[in-house]
Amino acid sequence: MNKTDELLKKYWGYSKFLPHQKEIIESILNGNDTVAIMATGGGKSLCYQLPSLYFGGLTVVISPLISLMKDQVDDLNARGIPAAAYNSSMDYRDRTRIESDLKGGSLRLLFISPEKCMQPNFLESLKVSPIHLIAIDEAHCISEWGHNFRPEYRQLAQLKKVFPKVPLVALTATAIPEVRRDICEQLGLSQAREFIGNFNRKNLQYRIIQKKNPMVFLVNYIGQHRNDSGIIYCLSKKETEEIASYLQKRGFKAQAYHAGLSKPVREKVQDAFIHDTINIVCATVAFGMGINKPDVRYVIHYDLPKTVESYYQETGRAGRDGQNSECILLYSRGDYTRVRSMLEHDDTGERNLRLALKKLQDMTEYCETTTCRRKYLLNYFGEEYPEDNCASCDNCDHPPDMIDGTEAATLIVACVKQLPSRFGIELIADVLRGSKSSKIQDYHLDNLSAYGSGKKYSKAQYRTWINELVRQGYLDRAGDKYPVICCAGKSEELLKGRARVMLPVPERETTKRPATAAIVSAEDGALFLRLKYLRKAIADRNGVPPYVIFPDKSLHEMACARPGDRESFSLISGVGEYKLEKYGPEFMEEIRKG
Repeated sequence: MNKTDELLKKYWGYSKFLPHQKEIIESILNGNDTVAIMATGGGKSLCYQLPSLYFGGLTVVISPLISLMKDQVDDLNARGIPAAAYNSSMDYRDRTRIESDLKGGSLRLLFISPEKCMQPNFLESLKVSPIHLIAIDEAHCISEWGHNFRPEYRQLAQLKKVFPKVPLVALTATAIPEVRRDICEQLGLSQAREFIGNFNRKNLQYRIIQKKNPMVFLVNYIGQHRNDSGIIYCLSKKETEEIASYLQKRGFKAQAYHAGLSKPVREKVQDAFIHDTINIVCATVAFGMGINKPDVRYVIHYDLPKTVESYYQETGRAGRDGQNSECILLYSRGDYTRVRSMLEHDDTGERNLRLALKKLQDMTEYCETTTCRRKYLLNYFGEEYPEDNCASCDNCDHPPDMIDGTEAATLIVACVKQLPSRFGIELIADVLRGSKSSKIQDYHLDNLSAYGSGKKYSKAQYRTWINELVRQGYLDRAGDKYPVICCAGKSEELLKGRARVMLPVPERETTKRPATAAIVSAEDGALFLRLKYLRKAIADRNGVPPYVIFPDKSLHEMACARPGDRESFSLISGVGEYKLEKYGPEFMEEIRKG
């Protein structure tokens, strides 16, 4: 048994390395600058932790989050490996102790933020320490192509100049080819060895669910997984608190986590989750980086993530123990509009906006694809997935029914070809459906022969079909800030009648309503009875049978979902515009009473 195997067994209790770990460690031990791209749960941390013991002396680990540092330091100290985190939140006594340990050479790993590391005084203090390795964790943060770009990471380019003989390892869980190149360029790693792990997390099941009555879905799903640990990712701080409160009232052990909470509160929630005091965290993206809880059985994205990279990283927090786990995303086009608006108001510059919108489009394509989701993810990260059916995503488990859509495809492609300029999907659908919008009239698109030629299909269906035609190569997409559709190489083949095209079966809007929600708690049952009493009173007042007001199915959904505004109330089955106006206020008032 060689020394690395002995260290692995002694401090971690493993008899063999995970894929790529040993090769990465050997590269570092040979003094090479190294870039390691490994999926979440692939064992990146060991790649610099073990060399720190092999070398002796000091390994400096640059990490973006205090919570990430804390987890690793606690884990290392529990294994008998001297480690510490140095950050601005520490008191004077702790900082003095760590500085003393540094001078005495007793530390093996020092975790520090990029801002602190690059302070001139701190760099000078490191020069007197026998540094043997510098590790940059979450290295994608250095790249503007990455999903979590942090300008302060760009300062790290000075490290190779200050410590030219010290090997540097950059590690990340998600890096598309552009990011990998940028990491090397920004850090000045001209001859770095690069190791790219397998991004295929075979134990994860990927599902996209239309965001209709999302609270009903959450209650039903979590009710079936009451004893499992899970994370629900939300776009806003307010949503995390509302959803956590909603679940708490139904007897679930849930807490909110976001950057607006005080540090003690965040730490309390994180510790409670890790120690199974609670089993559900409703969080913004501020939660999860560096969380090593192995038994997270599900990750639910309540809102659309901004990038495929962040989505992949966040779903990667499920099933780190290798057991089957679910990754569910609740998707609506409304969320796309909402996220796009947020990006457009970020004021980060034209170039960054274009890049962000391109990444959002990639995320939307993932949600709307009719093909294998695993294949899409792996292809995105530059990895080929040879199978056509992964048997563990919704599209492969329940592939959409396909029909000969040649006629519809021809209408769409002909419309795109007739347009005087390039336009987006929404306008193309409006032309086909014969919309009288001002934009169509401004551009005189109602004069085209394609105008109104496809009235029998919905706008949502055209979105699906146009995306499918892009995927099949009959159309193409161009532009980042304002994506437009144009003809592609196979367009003429279709227009000349030389191709047959299979498209997903059109969906009827009425079939998209969620199934009746089950009553899952005594509280919901009590509310259901109160809603029945209200319905009877309204029915008597109007001289009609109660079922004319709302059927029981609608009341069940109200009791579970507890809609508090017009938009959410309108999503309840059986609620049309008229009943929304006439009865909605009274029912929402009853619901608000608790």
